[in-house]
Amino acid sequence: MPEIQLGCHTVRSHGIKVARVHMHDWLILFLLVDNTVPIWAVPIIAILLPFVVILIYYFIRKDVYDLHHALLGLLYSVLITAVITEAIKNAVGRPRPDFFWRCFPDGKGVFDPVTLDVNCTGDKTVIKEGYKSFPSGHTSGCFAGLGFLALYLSGKIRVFDRQGHVAKLCIVFLPLLAAALVGISRVDDYWHHWQDVFAGALLGTIVASFCYLQFFPPPYDIDGWGPHAYFQMLAESRNGLQSSTSTNHLMVQHSELESVHIDSQRGMETSSGNIRDTSPILHEVQNNRRH
Repeated sequence: MPEIQLGCHTVRSHGIKVARVHMHDWLILFLLVDNTVPIWAVPIIAILLPFVVILIYYFIRKDVYDLHHALLGLLYSVLITAVITEAIKNAVGRPRPDFFWRCFPDGKGVFDPVTLDVNCTGDKTVIKEGYKSFPSGHTSGCFAGLGFLALYLSGKIRVFDRQGHVAKLCIVFLPLLAAALVGISRVDDYWHHWQDVFAGALLGTIVASFCYLQFFPPPYDIDGWGPHAYFQMLAESRNGLQSSTSTNHLMVQHSELESVHIDSQRGMETSSGNIRDTSPILHEVQNNRRH
């Protein structure tokens, strides 16, 4: 075994190399800290993943209308859901399943000897967070983003084309399955009751549906593959083309009428000239006949 040379493998010289080799190990470690799905992972799941799919479709289709409205609808869906969820959490104030351990970190309950009220000995911030069980913010946020993605995909691959391709449904169900697994993890981690997860999923799905229909036709519509703005642009372009064609046609008709009018005037002038030229001859003939 060769002799170990201290100081040859420092953070500066080999740190990046070691971090790259064990990058996946660190990622899994971060995911396992405290929650199966930590709070910082929700924007990645609910916003970043759908945005990647939308961006891929943009590079395929090259439609800026679709990119802009899909991104706008996605952000509205997630942010509106977050605001509603936080408002309901503060209004309801339902304790989390692990509230006892938040209130008594040492596992020993402390109660007032007279009123028998609970005297929590835990950290106040942790205790306050323990009153925000209903609804599940992780679940509502994931269903808002991934539910929007499911509607977006169903329109793009035309799931409801009446052809009976079940494989298309499987593609659409993948985002919903991922969102459901996030909700299940909240119950497994003892952070939420199942009712909290169900309400969060329902809330996120409803908001996602409203935000999607604000910018896109329903997925079962014949034009469900594109945003409203795209078809509006096509209609305006078609109307502009028709109006310009009508204007050109009227201009051509007007020029033709002017040409006919000018030609008729010239003909009349020519006829008058001929009459004036032939009048002396006729006059002379008439005089000879008289004589």
